[in-house]
This record gives sequence, C-alpha cells and structure tokens, in this order.
Amino acid sequence: MEPSVIAEYTGDEEYMECVKDILDSSVFHSLDKYIQHGTTTCKDHSIQVSYLAYKLCKRFGGNWRSAARAGLLHDLFLYDWHTHARETGNHFHGFTHPRTAFQNAQAYFELSWEEGDIILRHMWPLTPIPPATRAGFAVTCADKVCSAVETTARLKSWVLLCFLARPARR
Repeated sequence: MEPSVIAEYTGDEEYMECVKDILDSSVFHSLDKYIQHGTTTCKDHSIQVSYLAYKLCKRFGGNWRSAARAGLLHDLFLYDWHTHARETGNHFHGFTHPRTAFQNAQAYFELSWEEGDIILRHMWPLTPIPPATRAGFAVTCADKVCSAVETTARLKSWVLLCFLARPARR
C-alpha cells in the first residue's frame, strides 16, 4: 500500500478509534498471506475498501462506523481463493465467501447486526439480496471500485509491457 494511503487512514483518529481492535488482531494481519487482486493482499484490499466506504458514509450519510468495520472484515475468508477450487472442489468462491467471511468475523469479533448484514451482502449483485443499509451500499461500491483499480493496475502493466516488447515498425 502506498505510504500516502497509510498516512491518510492512520492519521484519521475517528477512523482508527472504531477499527483499532481489528487492525491490531493477528487474524486480520494473517490476510497479508493472501493475494486478492493483482499484487494487492487481502489485508491491503480490505483496508482500502474500509476507508473508502467510511469516507463515503461520512460524505453522503450512513453508519460510517459499521462501514469501516465491515469493510475490514468483508473478505475474512482466510484462504487463497486462487487455489481454493482446486483444493476443495468449491468453484463458487464469489458466491460463498461472504458467508465464510461472516462466520470468521463472528468468531473473532463482536459484530453489530448491520456489520453482519454488510459482510453477507457485499457481493451484490452476484449474490441475490442487496445490502439493507447505506453503509452496506458504501462497502459494496467501495469493494467494486477497489477491485477494479487493483485488477486494472496489473492489466495496465501487462499491456504496457506487451507494447514495449513489440518489435518496432519500419
């Protein structure tokens, strides 16, 4: 994660106050072992989703505390989804990981009803039931934005590499 992003969220006292227990937990730090999109770890992805959703709720309304906390926990599935299907036979990670993340989050943290709802519904419209709250929509949107940026950053590098590797025209 870029130092400017780290400085922004760690310097936001209100944000840090409501997520400190999660950020300090070993289970959350274990997300560093798993790549989410491109070269971004699950931990960095979750922080970026959390902070963007928090800022969206602060600006447009919604429970910013629930958005911040659920944003950190929305992908707490604790496995490498790139190899999960091969290892388990479960080929539906996109559909099933919200429930796994919810169960893990419940096991390690005290969740409000809204935080649980956000985690369970963050993959909408891939999962059929939309988020029930503004904070839920903030996390869902932040997740889509962050995922797109992380994925296209890798794609941009690949396209640039292919372009630079092409033989020059004469």
